Amino acid sequence: MLFFTAISHGQVSLSYNLVMPPPWGPAGYTDVRYYYLPDVEAYFDIHFSKFIYFEDEKWIYRSYLPKQYSSYDLYGGYKVVMTEYYGNTPFIYFKEYKIKYAKGYRGLEQKTIGIDTVAENSRIELLFQVFSAKMDSLNYISIEEKSHAKNKGKNRTPKSRKDKK
Repeated sequence: MLFFTAISHGQVSLSYNLVMPPPWGPAGYTDVRYYYLPDVEAYFDIHFSKFIYFEDEKWIYRSYLPKQYSSYDLYGGYKVVMTEYYGNTPFIYFKEYKIKYAKGYRGLEQKTIGIDTVAENSRIELLFQVFSAKMDSLNYISIEEKSHAKNKGKNRTPKSRKDKK
């Protein structure tokens, strides 16, 4: 979260709070504070970049998900955008959200703000491997063709002038 403040001769004070949603957040929502993540039954507070989840009989605010969800795919998981709640305790609606948006819930297709760099790097690596294999294959064929062309006339016995009669 970034804060900008400008003061001009003590008369005018301007304060601006610039909030950056996570790259895995759904695109198209600029004026929201929370996402609900049904698969992990947690909230994400965009303003403070914190996950909110129930643990040890209380709601916890952390910059990471609980251990059992440490490998959860935030890019692929569905996010319910809480467009009508701006308070500090989104979990007051947890019972309703848990029923309405059960684990595995999928609404309309979502595009993320950013690119999943892990998935993108994996895709690039796979493309590179395919390309390399193809190039190796073409290079092998090229070497075989050159070798074949080079040896084309070597295994034949030369015809003597007598044979040409």
